[in-house]
Amino acid sequence: MTISPPTLPLGRYDTVARAAAAQVISGYSTSFGWACRLLAEPVRTHVRSIYALVRVADELVDDPDPALSRHLRAELLDGLERDTNAALRSGRSSNLVVHAFALTARQCHIDAELTAPFFASMRRDLIPDNHTDASLARYIHGSAEVVGLMCLRAFVAGDDQAYERLRPGAQRLGAAFQKVNFLRDLAEDRDLLARAYFPGIDPAQLTDDQRDAICDDIDADLQVAADAIAELPLSSRRGVRAAHDLYARLNRRLRATPATRIRHERVRVPNAEKALIFAHGLLGGLR
Repeated sequence: MTISPPTLPLGRYDTVARAAAAQVISGYSTSFGWACRLLAEPVRTHVRSIYALVRVADELVDDPDPALSRHLRAELLDGLERDTNAALRSGRSSNLVVHAFALTARQCHIDAELTAPFFASMRRDLIPDNHTDASLARYIHGSAEVVGLMCLRAFVAGDDQAYERLRPGAQRLGAAFQKVNFLRDLAEDRDLLARAYFPGIDPAQLTDDQRDAICDDIDADLQVAADAIAELPLSSRRGVRAAHDLYARLNRRLRATPATRIRHERVRVPNAEKALIFAHGLLGGLR
């Protein structure tokens, strides 16, 4: 087990940085905000700080504003990665979101082994070529699996043995989330971002059989993840279980939706169903 250095009292700048990270999350995802509320502190703050950096990087490459050229997006992303690497070394940044991430990274032992693949995947989104099986695996590892591993670092609080034991489940959960997003956002990715993630599948010609094969793959990931979730500390188990269940519900909805609809519209879980999932997590949900 790795022993973390003593945690010093937060200064005002640290507090403001973490508040800024929380504001980024609340501004982009209601569902993620609900799931975060099921996490105990300090895990909740760490996860918000991780996802705030992820969200900022994602927006740099996904903002559909045509005035943002690919070259400018690449410059901004490179700058964000340089700021992040510098903050990992120094523990400080003039960028509030990066500073909040650095606070978490230094406490939870997150380093460039996880951040470098993440930024590489974000950079890959600026390349218009379609994915191969190999490039998609690399992309999902960097864009989703390593984010799951960053969160796992926060969940296990420096316990390296627990981290290695639960690592496969965390990666499969991140992969499942990403594949669900690919299928749910098929039309938007095609029409607004000119992207196609699934090799050999034309988003404009998605078939029910192709949809089912993708959903089967997601279900396999979710099952492996569910086994790992049962071993998480209580401080994180409820929130992660709720997020898992939400995506499992979304995957079932996608499977039940004709491919002809998925090609043109975004499938959602109604707010009433989301509320039930998170209420179950709030009331227990520790199976």
